[in-house]
Amino acid sequence: MTQDRPRVSLTGIKPTGDPHLGNYIGAIRPALELTANYESIYFIADYHALTSIRDREKFAAYTRSVAATWITLGLDPERTVFYKQSDIPEIFELAWILSCVTGKGLMNRAHAYKAARDRNAENGVADLDAGVNMGLFNYPVLMAVDILIMGSDVVPVGQDQIQHVEYAADIAGSFNHLFGSTYSLKIPEAIIPTGVNARTMPGTDGRKMSKSYGNTIPLFAPPSRLRKLVRGIVSDSTPVEEPKDPDSSAAFQIYENFASPEAVKDMRVRLEQGGTGWGELKNALFETLDTWLTPLRDRYEELVAPGSELDTILAAGAEKARDRARPVLAGARRAIGVDL
Repeated sequence: MTQDRPRVSLTGIKPTGDPHLGNYIGAIRPALELTANYESIYFIADYHALTSIRDREKFAAYTRSVAATWITLGLDPERTVFYKQSDIPEIFELAWILSCVTGKGLMNRAHAYKAARDRNAENGVADLDAGVNMGLFNYPVLMAVDILIMGSDVVPVGQDQIQHVEYAADIAGSFNHLFGSTYSLKIPEAIIPTGVNARTMPGTDGRKMSKSYGNTIPLFAPPSRLRKLVRGIVSDSTPVEEPKDPDSSAAFQIYENFASPEAVKDMRVRLEQGGTGWGELKNALFETLDTWLTPLRDRYEELVAPGSELDTILAAGAEKARDRARPVLAGARRAIGVDL
């Protein structure tokens, strides 16, 4: 570990659909920015997707799409350890070990599990656990292991994901309390993006951009589809000549994440003064996004194709990741008494 990259940063994306603009702003871009100052380890959390995906072809396609996206958007596999979670068997053995030192009460308070129970309650379902599989319930333990087995110091997350890192710290603390005299797990901390990028990226309907809402704008969408999605972003009925509040506009919130500061400032003034309509803003947003995406689309298509160099990149990354994971698992095994 060199002096200019003293600590380990880890992040990953669950491949439950095609990556979208919200993924880029909320996770990929800030994670890639950290590679300048941290030893970076990033992964595709494919086994996490099994909690909801039952289609094997979609599972494989989404996994490949996410991996190709990271490389296309600037991840350098020579500087960053990049791998699929499923290629690291040590993760799943450590997950069982840490499950045995994790309280069920802690899992009961996990956001995803509570949200599933709340939905059942709202829909009048008597069994609040209906539709909840053990993968969803144990999800925080597996995510904690993803973090801990790589010796991560920091994990870049959005505001709504802080709990994942807090759980990893709690679970590591429980293990260390019981077995720390023999071997201790490193306690991670969250890093939250600041400024504009820290805000939730809105989707086409104004809510948080999310696959579950069906309101995403996919990365690398062809120009015709991109234009249609951008034109479909919700807006109010304020007449063109009237002043408008840019910060109430989903289209403007997306625009300020991709346009230059000068262009954002100019658009804000024009909207606030009146005489510029939401349609003109959406046209500017489309042009900005399409200009950025045009040189990236070909590279993405090359990587996502079967048999591309992506396979070699992921295989090499898996070997590096396993080299890091093996000593952590070995330490945990010694600590619990499996290997005396």
